[in-house]
Amino acid sequence: MRMRVLVIGGTRNLGPSLVTALVEAGYEVSLFNRGRTHAELPKQVERLYGDRTDAQQLRAAIGKREFEVVVDTTLYTGRDAQAVVDLFENRTERYVFVSTGQVYLVRAGLERPYKEDDYAGPLIAAPAQEAALDFENWTYGIEKRRAEDVLARGWLEREFPVTSLRLPMVNSERDHFNRILGYFLRLRDGGPILLPQEADLPLRHVYGEDVVQAILLLARSGAGKGRAYNLSQEETVALEEFLEIVARLAHASLQIVRMPRGQLNQAGLLPDCSPFSDPWMSALDNARSKAELGMKYTPLTSYLGNIVESLEAKQGMAVKGYSRRALELELSGTESPAR
Repeated sequence: MRMRVLVIGGTRNLGPSLVTALVEAGYEVSLFNRGRTHAELPKQVERLYGDRTDAQQLRAAIGKREFEVVVDTTLYTGRDAQAVVDLFENRTERYVFVSTGQVYLVRAGLERPYKEDDYAGPLIAAPAQEAALDFENWTYGIEKRRAEDVLARGWLEREFPVTSLRLPMVNSERDHFNRILGYFLRLRDGGPILLPQEADLPLRHVYGEDVVQAILLLARSGAGKGRAYNLSQEETVALEEFLEIVARLAHASLQIVRMPRGQLNQAGLLPDCSPFSDPWMSALDNARSKAELGMKYTPLTSYLGNIVESLEAKQGMAVKGYSRRALELELSGTESPAR
């Protein structure tokens, strides 16, 4: 009898690659989500529908089913985590929670790259709600921590078989935020990329396919229950170095114009003109995932090559923020390039 896997979410970014990989590995896969996002998925995948933030809808959709593995890609609050523990206790042998490196960004006094043992400790105060972007990101990190804490308590008190995967920014061919695509379009139109004047945070992201491989490793083994793992590429690079790699792969020249962050914010251009200038961006130490799970990470240049190749077919897409490209060029003192 084939092992059964439930994926909660599964239609954006990581989801289609994960579902396809599970099917190809021989698992019987069910998918639970609201059914609002279209994705090309193997026809044998069972589709279950409902809002996971409504515990009754989740329970009704799951019915009496049991799963060897549950992979949760859309858990964002402690309340929903408690519903998961109550529903899947004694009904799954492994529950994989896709968490975030932002659980470290709301901690006080940490230095990059963050390690799993950095999790415990004092938290920073909430930003003013008027600083909407900062408050939204703080809330996201705090709620993901609450979810992790509920799941960890479930392990300690009820042996709920959770493993948390903490991710930095995920770069993939299916990134629905189109972050690298935005840079790619600006490189291809021949104009400059606008960046804030202050020093950039070093980038240490992760390739989506590596996250999929980590989940497959967990599905195949009994390792890691009650543990958390950072997933991260090996390389730590400056933003300009990252953009130089993308430019080379796209056969384009890189032009950068630095401007005060306040001016870019006032013009409403951040984060769209440079999403990787976001101060709410984690950098994670990946040593534990390599030592305990046997993870091997795709080299940065290799995976960016895969992504850039996939972007060639997307040049006509409407990308958030790129519609204001004329304003970027005006502020930079650059004439609008021919497209």
